[in-house]
Amino acid sequence: MLCLFIFLFVGITGVNIYFGYRAINYTNLQNLYHKTAAKLEKQNSQLLAFAKKIKQLEANVAKMSELDRKLRVMMNLEGSTNLLEAIGGTPENSFTFDFIPSYRQEALARKMHNFLEQLTTQTKLEKVRQEQLIELLKNKQAILASTPSIWPTQGWISSGFGYRISPFTGQREFHKGLDISGPVGTPIIAPADGVVVFCGVNGGYGLSLLIDHGNGISTRYAHLQKAVVKKGERVKRGEIIAYMGNSGRSTGPHLHYEVRINGVPVNPLHYILN
Repeated sequence: MLCLFIFLFVGITGVNIYFGYRAINYTNLQNLYHKTAAKLEKQNSQLLAFAKKIKQLEANVAKMSELDRKLRVMMNLEGSTNLLEAIGGTPENSFTFDFIPSYRQEALARKMHNFLEQLTTQTKLEKVRQEQLIELLKNKQAILASTPSIWPTQGWISSGFGYRISPFTGQREFHKGLDISGPVGTPIIAPADGVVVFCGVNGGYGLSLLIDHGNGISTRYAHLQKAVVKKGERVKRGEIIAYMGNSGRSTGPHLHYEVRINGVPVNPLHYILN
């Protein structure tokens, strides 16, 4: 009996010691888990915030590139390319948050670091291009003042430049300008300095204006309600030249706006910076 009692005592004590150790170890592991989870959550929040900053930087660089492109079109310079592609990087729209839940944070941080380096390089290249443009702008102020660069009126685009289905014939036709719809009487302004070379009724255009901006650039404004300038008059950018109407061949009040280079219609959106 004594041996049995000693055996049971030793066994129970051993079991208590074993489970006590396991309980302490479990508590320590649980505490470590909570600390690690909290640390990872904090790191994930920091990475997400960093990713948003990169997206904002990417968007700003894209805006700079678009402004560079439009300015070079206005000044008849060579077109710019996507600088990320030029340096062997990826297009702007390839960076997303889709990979965050499925990849380790180390991989995420590494990809974000590489992407940030590409954006930094692109920003430096874009800065050089902008400085070149600034020097050219200083020497071509008169040309720029005579180059269409702002919206001619307020409203919404009801028909863009290029091929479309004619609302009158139902056939495919080439639309030579931009239709901007709005209320009758909406003011129309000159998008650049120039001289009015035509003011009157012109067939399907109805009451229309034609402004010569020099350097082979001209703009047309059709379907007007009223013109406040006359042929031979010099106009300045931002000056009211007419009011939106519904004259001529029109399905509703709007401005038909054209930009022509040496008589050839081009997309007016390429000459709108604001």
